[in-house]
Amino acid sequence: MTDLNPPDQGFKSGFTAIIGAPNVGKSTLLNIMIGEKVSIVSNKPQTTRNRIAGVSHRPGFQIVFLDTPGIHQSSKPLNSKMVEVALSAISDVDIILLVVDAANPEPASEQLILDKLRSKRQPPVILALNKIDLVKKPKLLQLIDRWQKSYPFEEIIPVSATEGTQVDELLTAMEKRLPEGPPYFPEDMITDMPERFIAAEMIREKVFELTAQEIPFSTAVTIEAFEELPKKNLVRIHAAIHIERDSQKGIIIGKQGAMLRAIGEAARLDIEQMLGTRVFLQLFVRIEKNWSKDARALRKLGY
Repeated sequence: MTDLNPPDQGFKSGFTAIIGAPNVGKSTLLNIMIGEKVSIVSNKPQTTRNRIAGVSHRPGFQIVFLDTPGIHQSSKPLNSKMVEVALSAISDVDIILLVVDAANPEPASEQLILDKLRSKRQPPVILALNKIDLVKKPKLLQLIDRWQKSYPFEEIIPVSATEGTQVDELLTAMEKRLPEGPPYFPEDMITDMPERFIAAEMIREKVFELTAQEIPFSTAVTIEAFEELPKKNLVRIHAAIHIERDSQKGIIIGKQGAMLRAIGEAARLDIEQMLGTRVFLQLFVRIEKNWSKDARALRKLGY
């Protein structure tokens, strides 16, 4: 007998690319929509360097998100590569979610993004005006009016990623525009990125949080060993923090190793929460001269 009510009948699923200028809160918004931490967050721009797929499971629909690096003009090889990654994400998705900072607009980056969107036919574009907790209502209304005139957005939704304001409304707006189809991922899967990749990102996040302004942008993290020891309820991780200059090594290591220990301790706690087991994390620092300007080094480090 034919099943007239298969489990996926009426279910919706699809892909959404999250785009925007650097430091507008894309990763924070992604993490709250998913309910877990899959993308690193920092108050410094250009934290995200790779497309990160996170999966939001909701009753009746599933959204697979691609979190992208901030789109901006740059002549630096690393930054240009990051922008290339971001723009490639919008070529084959069902929805584009443009996130802008309502409190601190970035006219040049915003114009660049709008120009890219206008350059060819795009899937539906939804605008999220983020950080509305920092904006008074009259200014917010002016922003909404300005954005309505700038591009034919499907919807404009003011949100606060840090406070969770109107995030459900944003998800509903996307759900309306998803195609019908079965889920792409099982319910217990929230990202397609391997655990060792997320572990490296968590270490890099702590470098962003704890070190001086110029250091984070000269660092990359690679996992040299990732050994699971189930009998000991332990995962052993050896990771390298790559820097560009000898002068940066002392900053990363700190006085008597204090900074490196602080980075390791903070990262270890996050990784343990992600893996649900004890973690032994060993960090060391490696100098890769001017790696962010060298195409071969960028490929070696995974960019």
